[in-house]
Amino acid sequence: MSDEAVPTLTQSALRGIACRCPRCGKGKLYAGFLHLRPSCETCGLDYTFIDTGDGPAIFLIMLAGAIVVTAALIVEVKYQPPFWVHAALWLPLILVTTLLPMRSMKSLLIALQFHHKAAPGRLIDREPK
Repeated sequence: MSDEAVPTLTQSALRGIACRCPRCGKGKLYAGFLHLRPSCETCGLDYTFIDTGDGPAIFLIMLAGAIVVTAALIVEVKYQPPFWVHAALWLPLILVTTLLPMRSMKSLLIALQFHHKAAPGRLIDREPK
């Protein structure tokens, strides 16, 4: 590791939300919308350890679902609009609440993986007694 002190949980979370390198906090994490760089251009951290899987999408779908369903139910009960109004209101809201925060959510989970030194599970070979 570099000469820098180990980041606190708050620093790691802020680096993640800012889409920065989880180790130095200076290098950019992404080369595209959700495409990761091979390594940090500042400190050289190799990003091959990163595997967030579907985690960011699941968190966002759950949050967006709660927001949109609650809002849709309130509008339906209060105003009873036609179905096309629901489509016009909720489809854009679903896209905004899932796509806009996707980069930050993915990089937050990456930063937390790095902070907690997450690694794949391993089986330990035990010697017979």
